[in-house]
Amino acid sequence: MKKILLIVLVLVLIAFGILAKYLIDRAPIFTGFAAKNIASGVFVAGRTQESIEAIDINFFPVNLAKTTIDYKNMTVTSDFFGFGKQVAIYRPHHGCCLLGDLTEEEILKESWTPKVHELINGFWPFGDDARDTILAFVNEAKLKKAMEDALAQGNSRAILVAYDTLKMWEVYGNGFDQNTPILGWSMSKSITNAMLGILVKEGKLSLDMQAPIKEWNQDDRSKITLKQLLTMNSGLKWVEDYGDISEATIMLYQKGNIAKYAVEAPRIYPADSVWYYSSGTSNILSEIIRRQFTSNQDYWNFMNESFLQRIGMQHTTMETDATGLFVGSSYTYAPARDWARFGLLYLNQGIWRRDTVLDASWVDFSRAEAPNSKGEYGAQFWLNKSGIELPDAPRDIYFADGYQGQRVYIIPSKKLVIVRFGVSKQGEFDYNKFVTSVLSAFEGQK
Repeated sequence: MKKILLIVLVLVLIAFGILAKYLIDRAPIFTGFAAKNIASGVFVAGRTQESIEAIDINFFPVNLAKTTIDYKNMTVTSDFFGFGKQVAIYRPHHGCCLLGDLTEEEILKESWTPKVHELINGFWPFGDDARDTILAFVNEAKLKKAMEDALAQGNSRAILVAYDTLKMWEVYGNGFDQNTPILGWSMSKSITNAMLGILVKEGKLSLDMQAPIKEWNQDDRSKITLKQLLTMNSGLKWVEDYGDISEATIMLYQKGNIAKYAVEAPRIYPADSVWYYSSGTSNILSEIIRRQFTSNQDYWNFMNESFLQRIGMQHTTMETDATGLFVGSSYTYAPARDWARFGLLYLNQGIWRRDTVLDASWVDFSRAEAPNSKGEYGAQFWLNKSGIELPDAPRDIYFADGYQGQRVYIIPSKKLVIVRFGVSKQGEFDYNKFVTSVLSAFEGQK
């Protein structure tokens, strides 16, 4: 009997040791996730540490991290029993970033004060005032129920429906309102698309040009085009796995210069031969945008003047990494109304109140099926052409998609933009029912 107990004890100790090593090796991932999300949630979104820990990061192993906030220096430190220590720091107008392999002094050496414009008009979407327009083809009671039913699912935080630029309906969960910036996660990729579209319109870039990355000039990556990067067909080595050590988690949670790490990825497939999702590719695109300017100041002014302020996204923070690069894969905080404005820009073929921000051809390209994607992807936007996301909704829907259920659905055939935010695990929110229920309220629409 003693021998059996000894064997069991040894096996338990071995199992514990394996688990401990597994967690220690991956500690920088989940402590980085905790530090970054709490820092941005507190200093950008104005939330409490308790509310973030209760829902946003309340899953294994992230909830094992111990996190403390230094409100005076606006830093957040997270570790796992002394392992995997990560520090996130807030910088005005840039949001929060992890130090990664850089120092606090290196990160804080540059500052920036963006120019803020007044909204041109008081009415939505050019302002925030509601019109008293009555749309006879909308069943308001049915729409209200569809939105409130959605709000009751899967830790939903914001539901917004916009019919063209005429009218908007919105509901919010506890602790959130029209002014609360919400993290869009990978919806940031679609914002990266917009900034590239502006540069293409200005003639500074073109879709078929070889990607202007000098580090690739002497190898087989030199022939990768901007279009192939946008459509996730570059052939660059990348594993998008957030549950383990992967290129994606190393980039976001261990590197101060995320673009440098992404650019170093080797090519393992011929371009346009295989489609696969890559946050590294989106950050390479973000670096291409930055390299069109002679300084970070000019780059940041471009993001603000030529994009955010231009379409009224005045309450949006496009967070940058430790070097000042917009994290084009992942980190944009904006209220639901600003996200809806973004959707309306694409719904209206790139035009914002008589200002052609994007060429219509760019919008068409963005929602066209990417090679090898089986109708699921366009250019930094997802598609419903396959019907996988929304089997009972129109196939012309395309959308920005973010981790844990963030969505901006653009529905050209119905002149609608539908926005949903929340923190949902798989199966906790029925996107198909949500969208079809909203659409059914527009019962008299032709």
